[in-house]
Amino acid sequence: MNRYTLHETFVVHQYSIDEWEAEPHNHNYFEIIFVERGSGFHTINGVRFPYKENHIFLLAPEDTHHFEIEKHSKFTYFKFTELLFSSKVNLPDRKYWLQRIEQLLHRPNIIPGDVISHEEDRSIIWDIHNVVLEEFKNEKIYYQEIISNAISTILSIIMRNISEKYNSGKNEILVSHSKIDQILGHIRQNVYDNDLTKISFLANKFNMSQSSISTYFKRKTGESIHQYVTKYKMKLVEYRLQHTEFTIAEIAYQLGYTDESHLTKTFKKHFLMSPKQYRKELINS
Repeated sequence: MNRYTLHETFVVHQYSIDEWEAEPHNHNYFEIIFVERGSGFHTINGVRFPYKENHIFLLAPEDTHHFEIEKHSKFTYFKFTELLFSSKVNLPDRKYWLQRIEQLLHRPNIIPGDVISHEEDRSIIWDIHNVVLEEFKNEKIYYQEIISNAISTILSIIMRNISEKYNSGKNEILVSHSKIDQILGHIRQNVYDNDLTKISFLANKFNMSQSSISTYFKRKTGESIHQYVTKYKMKLVEYRLQHTEFTIAEIAYQLGYTDESHLTKTFKKHFLMSPKQYRKELINS
């Protein structure tokens, strides 16, 4: 399988085509795909969805996809890495923005095709899309900051739509998913809040006893709930060590550890070195 690499922080690509020539592939960056016109099918991680004009798709790193074009189509791609937001470290919502990025990075793509369920949100995103195209084309003063904030806003609106689907009674995202997928999705979405990943809370939420949900989870994943939560948190710690300047104490607080020493002890079990040593090796390399 081909893997595409993006060396710039942000680029815009546009395609107007009758036939999709690229093979199924993944990449090391995010993509927001806007369908300007046309129709056909879009396959994401092996799941095939119809697409049409005005649809919007979001692809995270490692997602695999390809298009089958039935009617002449035009696509606009916004391709970017998390470095697009590196200049925003001093904003007060940085921690919450980072959580949204991590939710996209560390779980399979569970968004069924078009990511927008509210048409008013779709209109807002398309308006922002037009602003980004103009800024990218003209490169006027502060255009990079404007694009960064615009993409942040688009992703926030997308995540709002995803969250509402999770929390709605219809639960559209999870219609075709098993109970274990729902449990895993809940844990990944709420991993920052220890109370929401406790066995007692999960048992109540998914209408199971504590012993039965523990047995069920172990049988389906090969790990205990505690093991899964800990391993998932370690992925987030690793990501923050690589891509942020947060101190170890700040990362420990953000992920619900009692103190820095608790985080360090857990991290060493998984990586055979302390977080400080891990970050030092990154800098040296």
